[in-house]
Amino acid sequence: MKIGFIGLGLIGGSIARAVRHFYPDAEILACSRTRASVEQAVRDGVVDRIPDRIDENFSDCDYLFLCAPVADNAAYLKELKPLINSSCIVTDVGSTKSDIHARVEELGMEANFIGGHPMAGSEKTGYANSKRILIENAYYVITPTAQVPKDAVERYRDFVAGLKALPLILDCRTHDYVTAGVSHLPHIIASSLVNLVKDSDTEDGIMKLIAAGGFKDITRIASSSPEMWEQICMTNRENIASILNDYIRSLTRIRSQLEQGESGAVHDLFETSRDYRNSLPSRGSGPIQPAYEIYCDMVDEVGGIATLATILASNQISLKNIGIVHSREFIEAVLRIEFYDEPAMKQAADILRKYRYVIYER
Repeated sequence: MKIGFIGLGLIGGSIARAVRHFYPDAEILACSRTRASVEQAVRDGVVDRIPDRIDENFSDCDYLFLCAPVADNAAYLKELKPLINSSCIVTDVGSTKSDIHARVEELGMEANFIGGHPMAGSEKTGYANSKRILIENAYYVITPTAQVPKDAVERYRDFVAGLKALPLILDCRTHDYVTAGVSHLPHIIASSLVNLVKDSDTEDGIMKLIAAGGFKDITRIASSSPEMWEQICMTNRENIASILNDYIRSLTRIRSQLEQGESGAVHDLFETSRDYRNSLPSRGSGPIQPAYEIYCDMVDEVGGIATLATILASNQISLKNIGIVHSREFIEAVLRIEFYDEPAMKQAADILRKYRYVIYER
């Protein structure tokens, strides 16, 4: 199998790492505007070759991933059309799909295109932050055209599943409407909230000083790439504007309820949102694999994580993953510890509590 990447940032790099791990015999080639990224990928053993430009080197790829910003991906299609063979599947990883599908239709490339959107990411960008496990157990939306062969769609779905992601086939318009609500609008809300606090802060910056807890949790994504999110919003502006109007109407209603002192309505706001939030998929629900994890308050001191790991190791408890969480639901400095099975998780929680660690189980 031969797989090409045009662009090798966070998502492209993570997919390439997963391909290298699960399909070790695949030949991987990549080119990017940031040559240092692909050169590092070669040193990492992820990429085999670096073409200087988009040329015949990509002509016989089985899969060709477009991993540049969404507007650039659509532009690359014209360069690729005369190069690719009839069996090549071109795909992308963009957060919006209707725009690139329209471009594919204009170019008559429907038989060779399957849109893709791995529902994973980070506020950090670039190949340096890519991880093989980034797309693991994450939904990977697939948006095939009407003309791409059904057996090609099945093969691509199996390929994505082989990367340990969870393939989900959707129409491109449905994808854009859904992601406008659960991905694009939240980024606008987070960014506008940060700017509101910036503009409303006291002269001595007290809001910024004490901002913690919930504020940092819901605004973490405001640290994402401005260039990337500008393009996402511009290529899905109708859906975002529509759902943003609904959100504005809900805020206006809430403002009126507060002004009128309607305590019951305010209570209903928090109750219904709590119940729906608690109904969101958690570990072990649907196709998402269970995660056996605990959270532990950590004191900011030298050797704190090493001490905890030593305690667990001395009790023959193996760790699957460990790290400081980026989005906090508890207090400052919470360590997330993942185990291979439930018995190990429960044993670790009991042992750490004996050492007076504060443990949260979910």
